[in-house]
This record gives sequence, structure tokens and C-alpha cells, in this order.
Amino acid sequence: MTSDATTPTIQLCRNCGGGAPVDAHFCPQCTKVLSLGRQGDYFAFLGVPRRLRVNGAELERRFRSLSRQFHPDYFYNASPAERRASLERASYLNDAYRTLHQPITRIAYLLELEGFGAAATGGQGAPTVPPSLLEEVFELNEELDAVRELKVSGAPEDEWKRRLEAARKPIVGKQAEHEADLDRLSEEWDAVADAPGRRAERERVLAALRERVLERNYITNLLSGIERELSL
Repeated sequence: MTSDATTPTIQLCRNCGGGAPVDAHFCPQCTKVLSLGRQGDYFAFLGVPRRLRVNGAELERRFRSLSRQFHPDYFYNASPAERRASLERASYLNDAYRTLHQPITRIAYLLELEGFGAAATGGQGAPTVPPSLLEEVFELNEELDAVRELKVSGAPEDEWKRRLEAARKPIVGKQAEHEADLDRLSEEWDAVADAPGRRAERERVLAALRERVLERNYITNLLSGIERELSL
């Protein structure tokens, strides 16, 4: 469930049959671009450690370097199989960069890799209210009902908009708290990610990250609901 799990370390070159490290892009024997096959993960593909606090400039540098290596112009006269392999890697590279470039998608991806993603919760259907947000959700729903009644009664727009703006403030405050928590937990993960004998601590951090992400998603939905009311 955590990074203690065994992952593939060798990939097979379909051109010459030789073996190559799982994070290699070109065969060390025949130098042909390797078919994508079963990749390790986005972190390995981009050559960065499985961390949550990444150097954005370094990530972009690696992305641009690999983009040039997989550019179709370099494979204009290559075999159909090699052209296909370069396109597969270019597409995978774009997905990897897009995912790891943003902190929240990077966290969500790490949780999936480590077996702590949304699927691991077994949740189906509409999301339940996180216990830590029960009070805010109850108060917000009451205020939204009151605002809708004001609209129906023909109250001035300024009046119900002021109430919506006031209702939004504590939710925005919760969002800021969660961003700070995610940043702190990301730092904790980086400190224990590869530390031997600290599996229990890694799992604690991953579980806390998953909880914060689920809460953050719910907060985002609450703010979207307020925005919808403001636009009606």
C-alpha cells in the first residue's frame, strides 16, 4: 500500500529484445526509443523523486528536454513502430507534467500510487459530509434557504448578495486552513517517503493527506454552490 511495495525495474526493448531500466526512454543497446509499455509512474518518467514539494523550474526543464527528444521531427524517417513509441511517450509526458505541475493533482496522484486514492475508500454515489465540516455545511444550507426565500419575496439584490458574501467568508477561511494543512503534510511526506522502517508513519501521513483532499474537494463544491446562487 505504500512505497515499500515492489515495482518493476526493467522494461523490454521490442526492437532488439534487450533490457532497459524502467525509467529509461531509449534502449541502451540499440538506441531506439522504447515502447511505452508498462511504465513505473509519472515521477519516474520525468526523473524526479516521489516527493510533494517539487522544484517547479526543474520539473519544467525536464519536461521541455524530454519534449524535444520525443518530437515527431526526429522520427520522420523512423519505422512505424518507433514513430508510434515516440508519440506514446510524448502523450504520456504531457499527462505526467500536467499532473505533477499542480500541487493538488500531484497529491491526488501520489495517493493513487500509494493505494490511498478515492477508490481505496470504497465510497460510491454522492459524497458524504466530512465530520469536520458538519457545522459549516449546516449553517451554509440554512443561509442558502434564507437567501432563496428573500429572492422569491422580491428582496433587493444587494440584500441577499450581502448575505451570500457573508456566508462565503467562513468557508473561504476553512479552505485556507486546508491549504496550509496540505502544505504541512506534504513536507511531512517528503521527510519520511524513503526513510527505512517508517512505514507506519508514511501511512499516517497518507491517510491524513487523503482526508484533507476529500475535505478540500467538499469545500470547493460548497463555494461553487455559493457562486451559482450569486449568478442566478
